Amino acid sequence: MRLLPSLTGPQDLRQLSLDDLQELAGEIRTAICDQVSRSGGHLAPNLGVVELSIALHYVFDFSHDRLVFDVGHQCYPHKLLTGRLPLLQHLRTRRGMSGFPEPDESPFDLFRVGHAGTGISTAVGLARGDTLNAEAYDPADNPAGRRIVAFIGDASIANGVAMEGLNNAGTLNRQFLIVLNDNGMSISKPQGALAQYFDRVRISHLYSDFKRSAKQLLRHVPGGSLIKDAYHRAGEATKAVINDGNRESGWFEHFGLMTVGPIDGHDLPTLIEFLTEARDIARPMVLHVKTIKGKGFPFSEKDSSRFHSPSPFKIHLTEDEEDCKVELKSGGRSFTTAFADALTDLMTRDPKAVACTAAMPEGTGLDKVMPRFPDRTWDTGICESHALDMMAGLAKTGFKPFLAVYATFFQRAFDQAFQEAALQGLPVRLCLDRAGLVGGDGAVHHGFCDTALLRTLPGAAITAAMDEPSLVAALEFMRGYEAGLSAVRYPRDTVSDRFSGEACLPFELGRARCLTPRFESLTDRPVAAVLAFGTPAIAAMEAADRLGEEYPVAVYDARFAKPVDQALIRRLLQNQIPIITVEDHSIIGGFGSAVLEAAQELGLDASRVVRLGLPDSWILQDSRAQQLAEVGLDAAGIALAIRRAAEAPRPAASDTMVDSAAPAFPATGPTTAI
Repeated sequence: MRLLPSLTGPQDLRQLSLDDLQELAGEIRTAICDQVSRSGGHLAPNLGVVELSIALHYVFDFSHDRLVFDVGHQCYPHKLLTGRLPLLQHLRTRRGMSGFPEPDESPFDLFRVGHAGTGISTAVGLARGDTLNAEAYDPADNPAGRRIVAFIGDASIANGVAMEGLNNAGTLNRQFLIVLNDNGMSISKPQGALAQYFDRVRISHLYSDFKRSAKQLLRHVPGGSLIKDAYHRAGEATKAVINDGNRESGWFEHFGLMTVGPIDGHDLPTLIEFLTEARDIARPMVLHVKTIKGKGFPFSEKDSSRFHSPSPFKIHLTEDEEDCKVELKSGGRSFTTAFADALTDLMTRDPKAVACTAAMPEGTGLDKVMPRFPDRTWDTGICESHALDMMAGLAKTGFKPFLAVYATFFQRAFDQAFQEAALQGLPVRLCLDRAGLVGGDGAVHHGFCDTALLRTLPGAAITAAMDEPSLVAALEFMRGYEAGLSAVRYPRDTVSDRFSGEACLPFELGRARCLTPRFESLTDRPVAAVLAFGTPAIAAMEAADRLGEEYPVAVYDARFAKPVDQALIRRLLQNQIPIITVEDHSIIGGFGSAVLEAAQELGLDASRVVRLGLPDSWILQDSRAQQLAEVGLDAAGIALAIRRAAEAPRPAASDTMVDSAAPAFPATGPTTAI
């Protein structure tokens, strides 16, 4: 590797020859693959945009011009081209490079971007702002002004927010370039009519003719007419695809956007020539670029879904490079796998159960369910809002819909959860993978506010799983819950086997489960009680083990954040037993807040309720274990909170236990309805 280490920024890139740029592309691919094989990260999407990233930085000056990413996981080459090679060795950790655009790392990153569909809209805002500030590029009046590029890919063009951005981009009266990285893939195979349209464009014989003749065009067409000729040819290709004699029927044309391409996204001379002309066109424009996701390595090209964001892996070379074996590191049985198996069993038993995901079949485990139930499972593409509304429609027709979605992406569908599900009293079931802290993906992907959002919805039942048996039990509870929307949250982590030898009680609405049998009736008084929502219950048990008999503590798997177990809260507080609530969620509006609210509603003194959760600050990328330790949600942090709560002065009162013989789960259940 001779070129990449010498790059301090894009200004060095522009001093290289075309042959050097080709060599640089290979060095970037090797550097990314080597690092991701050690740390995990987004591999295939970055391998596919190496030449495109080089060409963009070669043609534009993004220390002055504006580059906005849509689906930020395709930013690794951009980061290496902007002088961040030293950070690569600590990829996705606090010491190194974030896996997404990060303004704190570099002025070349304008937004933290982790969700799909946002790039065009934010770029439109930049374009309007630069125009109002008299800083926009204008070929006549301000040739030194700022240009705008929105870089969108991985099928997020089909996202509803992207549609809204396109609708406004066409009204701009200035330079505005949308580079569409069309790799024929989302995280998985893209879904929907729009994806099928792009497939037809790619296989059109006119597109193939245009691609083959690109280099000849560059050599023989007089300067200034390359885009014009390509615009005509792209229009002809589109006309052949949609069987319409009007070139303006091209899809982007309806938004008022000049459209050129598709062009070969791995042909550097072609990319540089087209971008050089597109740079100076004073109207909104789409450059449609065809790339290969996973480009450069046979294993990632053949299976770009599996290598979209792999865990660390090892490549076993064979004599035939095409048949090399790649072994992904396994960290144990994951909640995602456990969910897939549980849902498969549930759907086998209940023909009314249906499921869908929004572009995340592998990430949510639904890819293992879909082959078994092809008529009752769907992937909607990157369309969370549509997916939830579709599930509401299925619920209205008597089915039992389960929507498998990352907790962070559920935020996109909260309006639909409110209006089309909860408001209608429809039993849509949310399966929130990657809830809480997510590790290396960092702040853009933490699922830290789902509980707070869902708690506002009347009739909602919000659960969390602490291990695989409780996840199975939660899904079974949700299958039978018809009073409104329900949800179960679980992390991106391995399942604990601590309670695998014990029977898992069924979920009963608003009732916790005691994990420390000696304190079930409270005849043996604990120094404190931990009410843990989800997997923090396992860490709380580890904390109890550490404290031993010096600080005997009762630990409960809370199970529900709505409704909380008010009978349990009453018994603990009436007996002046400190309560420590623990959750892998924002401390604002989460489970701990629900416990405080319940105490207030019951007229109880809540001064000895201590809440542990995610602080009111952004938690950056690192391992999930390190993030939990940082915010005091590991066993050590919980043990410290227990000691402090137990040692705090308590009000003078009788040592007689109140209702000490009452069962852990009173027959009356919660004292208030949800």
